[in-house]
Amino acid sequence: MLEASNLECVRGERSLFSKLSFRLDGGEMLDLQGKNGSGKTSLLRMLCGLSPPADGEIRWRGELIGKLGEEFRRELCYLGHFNAIKEELTPLENLLSSARLAGEHLDEVAALDALEIVGLAGREDLACRYLSQGQKRRVALARLVNERRALWVLDEPYVALDTAAVELVAGLIGTHLQRGGLAVLTTHQAVEVVAGTVRELRLN
Repeated sequence: MLEASNLECVRGERSLFSKLSFRLDGGEMLDLQGKNGSGKTSLLRMLCGLSPPADGEIRWRGELIGKLGEEFRRELCYLGHFNAIKEELTPLENLLSSARLAGEHLDEVAALDALEIVGLAGREDLACRYLSQGQKRRVALARLVNERRALWVLDEPYVALDTAAVELVAGLIGTHLQRGGLAVLTTHQAVEVVAGTVRELRLN
């Protein structure tokens, strides 16, 4: 369970949002909507423990995420707006490296299968600097194929993807919700996730 209570976000002298509260249980997804500058990415960073709210609190399984520390991070998968891949590494190397950094076991066969699923078969050994923006995004999203952490926080997961890839990612999110996972994401696109319960929260 993820619960936010009376959150406030302040940038400079401006309050982007205040008194924001919600609760998510297993199998539920929160779809954050709002114009640029409304605080969507700032809220995601708060939920990940990367930046503190000006007011309010965030709890995971009933405990404050700040007190849980590493215990909370072990259950969190965060994919930001930027792909967070190393351009000099290949898609395969990036996928294996990110798994090791997360303390997860991912063998080469499973990594290759994930890259094939996201449409990168034949490019697994090509340095990422030679890939298109859409292909680089697929490298980042390939992590979701074998991801089993409970909470997914995704910032614009569909950006730079074609229709087929968007449907694939929506399917991965749906499978995660069916397993009892939770997801929070931002998107400017209307994408149907056919599983779990989808809630919408709009920031003004």
